[in-house]
Amino acid sequence: MTLTIDDTAVKRINELRTQQGKTALKLRITVEGGGCSGFMYKMELTDEAGKDDTVFADSVVTDAISLPFLDGSTVRFDQGLIGSEFRIENPNAVSGCGCGTSFSVI
Repeated sequence: MTLTIDDTAVKRINELRTQQGKTALKLRITVEGGGCSGFMYKMELTDEAGKDDTVFADSVVTDAISLPFLDGSTVRFDQGLIGSEFRIENPNAVSGCGCGTSFSVI
């Protein structure tokens, strides 16, 4: 299973590591049931990875249950006039909602 971490995401995580003084800081992505379309992403910063977690590019961590839903996805960091955020481009998502955090799969 693959999860691509864009350079923009790695750069932002490295900035956060420096700001917070935590060299092990990573972005944890999990997929949970719920939201408008059936599944939703949950993202949080953590400096811990469990024994069943997979770490990508030493920057993003996910669990074994979420990984199949993220397979083939790309994680990037977008910065714009309105705000900035980590985004997931997921080829497995067949539909989504306006908020961008909820999706459905076949």
